[in-house]
Amino acid sequence: MKVYSNILETIGNTPLVKLNRLVSDISATILAKVETTNPGNSVKDRMAIKMIEDAEKAGLIKPGGTVVEGTSGNTGMGLALACIIKGYKLICVLNDKQSKEKMDILRAVGAEVVVCPTAVEPTDPRSYYSVSKRLAMEIPNSWYVNQYDNLSNRQAHYESTGPEIWEQTEGKITHFVVGVGTGGTISGVGKYLKEKNPKIKIWGIDTYGSVFKKYKETGIFDENEIYPYITEGIGEDILPANVDFDTIDLFEKVTDKDAAVYTRRLAREEGIFVGNSAGAAIKGVIQLKDQLKPNDIVVVLFHDHGSRYVGKIFNDDWMRERGFLDEHIITAEDLVSKHLDNPLVTLFAEELVSHAIAKMRKFGISQIPILKDGKFVGSIDDLHIYQILVDNPDVRDAPISSVMQEPLPIVKGSVSVDEVCKLINKNSPAVIVELPNNKFHIITRHDVIQSKS
Repeated sequence: MKVYSNILETIGNTPLVKLNRLVSDISATILAKVETTNPGNSVKDRMAIKMIEDAEKAGLIKPGGTVVEGTSGNTGMGLALACIIKGYKLICVLNDKQSKEKMDILRAVGAEVVVCPTAVEPTDPRSYYSVSKRLAMEIPNSWYVNQYDNLSNRQAHYESTGPEIWEQTEGKITHFVVGVGTGGTISGVGKYLKEKNPKIKIWGIDTYGSVFKKYKETGIFDENEIYPYITEGIGEDILPANVDFDTIDLFEKVTDKDAAVYTRRLAREEGIFVGNSAGAAIKGVIQLKDQLKPNDIVVVLFHDHGSRYVGKIFNDDWMRERGFLDEHIITAEDLVSKHLDNPLVTLFAEELVSHAIAKMRKFGISQIPILKDGKFVGSIDDLHIYQILVDNPDVRDAPISSVMQEPLPIVKGSVSVDEVCKLINKNSPAVIVELPNNKFHIITRHDVIQSKS
């Protein structure tokens, strides 16, 4: 019988799959190294077990100990499997941009999950780097994995992923492409492949808000490059020791929107249900297609499984909220269709200014139409209220009719979005849309911006 002694023995030997429809206009052969068949459904299983076994050999972790790691979720899953088999406790520290699915999966396999804010400096005590280090110092018999600077990460891919790709392509590979986070995958695989054939190109996929691309091209660590981004699993605001910039030939940045859109396209056009960084990786290849030749063999590594992004990338509402869905909006009625169930918030002319402030706060809005005898007779917006309150704080108790602005323009639902745009200006921050059955809704600048993104 062909039986594995435990789940860890099933790590590796993942398939290489030819891509077709999504890369039909690229002359080269594009192959996907699909790492979702690992038991933890990601490439991180490879380095997770390597880091733990090397720590055991070095005496850094003792029986019954606690493993602590800052992770985007996938390394945590690999560590969780290893800890289950080896009898360790695991604490995973994640930042709050990671998907709920990743957190739930980690808890399902026995890990304790600690969530930290994303938009803080790496040295901030609240960052997931700092919290991981602190927990490892405070907890007896614990070990901080530090996948960013732990070179066992890179070595795992030199020993396993690289040789697999070389063997599967019969040494014909010309380019290796992968999203870069800790740098272990690209550096370990890249080192192995370049030892076999120095002409092989190693391309790293970066994201906007990350420092890698500029640092590679200029040697400058530019803090102005750092800002929050949505794409998970790639990009950094630090320079991990595992990133071997000498091995990497170039970095290509991909937008959050393109990464999300192409992740969905991989599922729908290639039948490959993978995660956010895979969309970024294949879009990066498409952006670089002019550098490829017909005889090139390009291997793109797909890190993890799409099930970890069901609530985000594969959720239409989440995508729509961020302007990532290319929906064809034509009319004013199309613009308000997303919030038809929400009644129009209005004020009566006899109500007080304080009532307007309360409604803006309650509903999170910045302008309100004003009614009298069933007709729109005026409007009020937050900027106007701010200005009059600065001049006279007692105006809070005045009737809204005494300070209201001109009524908002009213248009039919059939009016084009372009016509709506002409009506929204500094004097009219919004437009009222009249729909059948005497129903009204509002279009704001924000609604128009979303439709154009």
